[in-house]
This record gives sequence, C-alpha cells and structure tokens, in this order.
Amino acid sequence: MRKLRFPNTYVIISAIILVCALATFFVTPGEYVTAADGSVSFRETARSPQTWQVFSALYDGFVKQAGIIAFILIVGGAFWLLNATGAVSYGIRRFIAGVRGYDKLVLAGLALLFSIGGAVFGMSEETIPFVGIVVPLVTAMGYDAITGLLVVYVASNIGFSAAFLNPFTVGIAQEMAALSLFSGMGYRLVCWAVLTGATILFILWYASRVRREPVRVQEVPASEAQAGSGRCIAILCVLLLTVVMLIVGVTCFKWYMAEISALFLVMGIIVGIIGGFKANRIADEFIAGAKDMLPAALVVGLASGIIVILQNGHVVDSILHGLESGLGGAGKTGSLGLMYGIQTVINLLIPSATAKAAVTIPIMAPFCDLIQLSRQAMVLAFQFGDGFTNMITPTSGVLMAALGMAKVPYEKWVRWAWKYVLALILAGFVLLLPTVLLPLAGF
Repeated sequence: MRKLRFPNTYVIISAIILVCALATFFVTPGEYVTAADGSVSFRETARSPQTWQVFSALYDGFVKQAGIIAFILIVGGAFWLLNATGAVSYGIRRFIAGVRGYDKLVLAGLALLFSIGGAVFGMSEETIPFVGIVVPLVTAMGYDAITGLLVVYVASNIGFSAAFLNPFTVGIAQEMAALSLFSGMGYRLVCWAVLTGATILFILWYASRVRREPVRVQEVPASEAQAGSGRCIAILCVLLLTVVMLIVGVTCFKWYMAEISALFLVMGIIVGIIGGFKANRIADEFIAGAKDMLPAALVVGLASGIIVILQNGHVVDSILHGLESGLGGAGKTGSLGLMYGIQTVINLLIPSATAKAAVTIPIMAPFCDLIQLSRQAMVLAFQFGDGFTNMITPTSGVLMAALGMAKVPYEKWVRWAWKYVLALILAGFVLLLPTVLLPLAGF
C-alpha cells in the first residue's frame, strides 16, 4: 500500500479556514462589550456566515499581516546579500575552528541568552533575523536546522512564556488585573529557571542525537570574498554592529518591525558595497532573497486568513464565552487549570497577548476573587497559555517567518514539535499547582 503523505502547509491552513467558515453557520455569534465602569459583558449579535470570503481570506490575511510580511521579505533580501558576499562562510569556518570541542557550550549559552531576551523584553519578532544567523552556523557545526530553531526561536519563546519582566505579557496582564507591576517576580524567576534549564538540557539531548561530522563550508571564489581578507572582516564587523544596534534599539528605544527592517536593509546595502557589488548586483541579490522568502510570506498571509474568517463571522468571542462558561464549580485547582486551558486554546486563534488580555483578564480577575484564587496565579496561567502554543499554531506570523528563514516546512515542524509543545503545556500546569497548594511570596 502507498504510504499516506502528510498534507503540506497550504493544504492544512486551507482546511482550517474551511472549518472556521463552517463554524460561522453553527456557532451563535456574539461579542464582548466593555461598559463605562470597566465591566465586561457578552451579548449576541447578528449572524454573519462566511461563504465566498474563504477565497478572499488570503488577500485579507495579507492586509492584516502586511507589516510582518514586508519584514520577512526585507530581512530575507538583506541576508541573501550578506551570504552572497561569502563573508558568512568565512566567519563560520573561523568560528568552528575556534570552538572545536566546545560546541555544546555554545548551544547552551546561545539558548540562555535568547531565553533571557524573551523573559526581559518580550523578544519575539526580533528572533527572525537571528534565525538567519544561527541556523547556518549550527548546521555547519554538524547539527540540523531544527537545532538552530531550538536555540533561537524556541528558547526565546520559553523566556517569553515564563517571563518575569516582559511588559507585553506580565506588564499588561498585571495592569488589567489591578496588580502591582512585575509583582510576584520571585516565583516567576523560579518558573523561568526551571523551564529554561529543562529546555537547554533538551536542546543538548536533541543535538547529540542529530550530531554529524561538521560540514566543510564551501570555499568562495576570491573574486567574491577573499578568505581572511580585510573585506570579509569588515563585513562581519558590520553584521556585529547591526546586531548590537538591534539589541539597543529594541531595549532602549522601543524599536519594532519598521525600524528593524530599515536597519537590516541598510546592513544589506553596506555589505554589498563592501563586497564589491555594483548597484545592479545589489538589487538582483536582494530580489533573489525576497523571492526565496515568498513561500513563508504566503503562509503568513494565508494563516492570518483564519483569524479574519472567525472575526468577520463574529464567533471568536462566542468561542471564548463558551469556554469561560465552564469555569464555575470546579474549585481552585480545577478553575486555575480551566483558565490555563482556555488561554491555551484561545492562543491558537488569537496569538496577540494584548488582545487576549483585554478580553479575558477583566472577566477572570473578579472570578478569582469569588473563589479566593490569587490573581497572580491567573496572570501566570495567562502567560503560559499565551506562550507555549505560539510554537505550533499556524496563526503565528513569527513562527512562520522563523520556519521560512530556517527552510523548515511547517508540516515537518508540526510532526516534530507537537509532542514537545504538549510536554510544555503539562509542565506549565505542574508549575501552576504550587500557586494554589503552597504559600508563595507575592502570590
């Protein structure tokens, strides 16, 4: 018998869009309304079934995610230019020679840094350029592209999920729950340390399984980039300066995708000039890089169409309301587990932490008071629910962009990652239990 083939990314997402469109025929439409006193209530609205809109979902998704799609294409073009100079190949050869025997330490150190970035300033979209840097390095060291994704994207997502200073999750949720900003940090630090430590051990275990002999990086022609020349070193210095400016800009000046895109576009032009490329060559290489990232951009636009269908059908809030209706009578532990499960499910539909917090926190916070459950515990459940499933949901533009940069198809990633994400969800529930069963400072 012929072996069944796993559907490709576009088929999976298109099927989800059709299912969501069907849901608009059967799910009672509704929306949450915020009153003048800040209270939130649910009301039913007129039905708006989605029919032909499934065919415009790609366009609508592109419009909705225009920013991240432009970001993907610009960064992809810039890195193609960087790779075309040959300086990256030169730098990888030198780096591998320098860390021979210490590669596991390098993997652990990089994962720790990216986890700190996620925990402190909510590093998310900022990981996309780093995927383009770290994955070629890791594969040249003898590992696979998934190892590179674990070191950059997954590690930063773990930090994001268990953040202790992230203003986009902890800050927003605590403000809406009327808690002191970044209070309860002690136990959040414990959660971050446990999850980050476990992730690093997992990365090292996985890396040892896929380890091959380091690949020999192909020499580049002297006309492109002379190995060991000042030209290659100058290009690598520009790359290093770009990374430093990225970190400073994000942490100190609140840079986002527009500023980061401009930064990498400038980097691409400068390295092209240093590499000796004429204006036409720079333009051609940039276009080639953007073309290489087009499949990732298409996936981001199509996946965003899922949310468009649900929102236009007015069923997102209805699904949320139905989930929240099951909270009553479950006790502290059961209610906390249900809150966590609700946030996890919702995150598959709405990856935006701000949007989820605006709808769920005002409802769940008063409910916590009724059953004498700590609001801090509810915020922690929100954090975990908001973070873990970002690593698998097709509606996450950052995930799709990271997979595109690493050249890992979404269907391959799902087959690999679903068990890992499930383990994280279970670990999150275990870490929530002490907030109910033990007296914790700040909780």
